[in-house]
Amino acid sequence: MTTTNDVPAILTRHLTKRYGRARGIEDVNLNVRQGEIFGFIGPNGAGKSTTIRTLLGLIRKTGGEASILGLDCEKDRTRILEQVGYLPSEVFYYDGMRARDLLAYAAGFYRTDCTARIRELSKRLGLNLDQKVEDMSLGNRKKVGIVQGLMHSPRLIILDEPTSGLDPLVQRAFFDLIREENARGATVLFSSHILSEVQRICDRVAIIREGHIVAVRSVADMRRSAVKRVTLALENDCASAVHALESTPGVRSLKAGGEDEEGNTATFLYEGDCNALIAALAGMRLTDVEIAEPTLEEVFMHYYQSEPVR
Repeated sequence: MTTTNDVPAILTRHLTKRYGRARGIEDVNLNVRQGEIFGFIGPNGAGKSTTIRTLLGLIRKTGGEASILGLDCEKDRTRILEQVGYLPSEVFYYDGMRARDLLAYAAGFYRTDCTARIRELSKRLGLNLDQKVEDMSLGNRKKVGIVQGLMHSPRLIILDEPTSGLDPLVQRAFFDLIREENARGATVLFSSHILSEVQRICDRVAIIREGHIVAVRSVADMRRSAVKRVTLALENDCASAVHALESTPGVRSLKAGGEDEEGNTATFLYEGDCNALIAALAGMRLTDVEIAEPTLEEVFMHYYQSEPVR
């Protein structure tokens, strides 16, 4: 028996969007479970915003299927938008309106009284509701967008580069709000090119590259993967060590450091048989070896330095 919570918050099968001959997204397959915070990462132009806009029916798909909370993204768009909070990467509003009036107007589209929630969110974000949008900085406009996206207690929250323009204190308040929304049961799709943000808040991550999904994994698994960050401290000049490592299979992102009180250093990512690495290190005069989990950014670059997507 399938229950409401068994239905994916977001489900796509071979979702494709092309702009004439230009690449958009191709065969995007996602399954975002209800109640999770799902990261969607890739550099600018990889296809993150195109995927989101296609899901929300803002642009029409070329092919494939997409549903939100069991509803078809095109046929059931009105019902979907009642249950979704969306913060786009760029926010545009009617300049002549005060934030208070703009949010009251937006709240009229929902079947709930959002007045108290608007006041609460604005207070926590430091948003002046009586200021006109045309007089606001980018950061304050983004605050309006956050309030608009959260004021109706949506079941699914879609965030596209949400922290751009926010100062560090407001970012902290924003992340607290997202965690609280998730704790009450909301699902979050968090799209960003800032990997430290994804690592900070997400449960699982999809990596999109040139319009294709290249990996979907938990943040913990990505950092515990076979890819390791290795740092060597050497007694002598590291040039010969670097030369040997360059020809060692599985070594990527090799960087040679300068001299310090510990000696020369070399850092790289390694994926492969540990015995082969030990054999490669055997002839080096080492003072220390450190093997650690890579950062999410290093894992991300590992995927992007693989063979090109075809």
